[in-house]
Amino acid sequence: MTTMSVAEYARDCAAQGLRGDYSVCRADFTVAQDYDYSDEEQAVWRTLCDRQTKLTRKLAHHSYLDGVEKLGLLDRIPDFEDVSTKLRKLTGWEIVAVPGLIPAAPFFDHLANRRFPVTNWLRTRQELDYIVEPDMFHDFFGHVPVLSQPVFADFMQMYGKKAGDIIALGGDEMVTRLYWYTAEYGLMQESGQPLKAFGAGLMSSFTELQFAVEGKDAHHVPFDLETVMRTGYEIDKFQRAYFVLPSFDALRDAFQTADFEAIVARRKDQKALDPATV
Repeated sequence: MTTMSVAEYARDCAAQGLRGDYSVCRADFTVAQDYDYSDEEQAVWRTLCDRQTKLTRKLAHHSYLDGVEKLGLLDRIPDFEDVSTKLRKLTGWEIVAVPGLIPAAPFFDHLANRRFPVTNWLRTRQELDYIVEPDMFHDFFGHVPVLSQPVFADFMQMYGKKAGDIIALGGDEMVTRLYWYTAEYGLMQESGQPLKAFGAGLMSSFTELQFAVEGKDAHHVPFDLETVMRTGYEIDKFQRAYFVLPSFDALRDAFQTADFEAIVARRKDQKALDPATV
């Protein structure tokens, strides 16, 4: 992986028009949360949570709902340190504030050390349905609840530890796809139970969560790690495939036992699979 200084990254983000203030990043790309949110921002948070909770209570996996209950994220914009105190007791994870997307190397380092980066700003009322950059609602409401679950928390730490090595082998796109189809758009169907969702991209999306779980045209595919790593994905539209796990244990165990060197060597030069046909 190539490394980029904070100053270089700040200049690049400013040139792209990204919203966060990268000029105040520390060396590890974290910033202070600065809990000074306006009444309007608090109202937007409650609107987002109230609307989305009506769906997640029906469509989210119980592990996600358990995390929301234990961490308490719905009444107001969360205080990162308060949530970290609760999360440390559950799985040893904590929250660190960032201004938005950060480079791969520090992101993986945070995960490897059980620190989850969360954007410190919130979308506006005009962006309730869609926002280009990941904001606090996506990061917190979407990702943080399942970090309260020990097995998934272990997977995320392992991912952070191994991702850089997989990229060094030439598997940068492949390891990104694995994160995308699990942490962002993963579904779960335990034995004898109805299909549910846990991925953050679904948890924070009012429209795609319903489509992914209940849509008659949603393409549900049994989870297979190598297939996931080979399958292309959509950034700005509904996914054309959703991979379904039988349990978080299956995800952790598949990642822990995979021969990534062999997988990357075998597949890195092949064209990505069409998600509609996997």
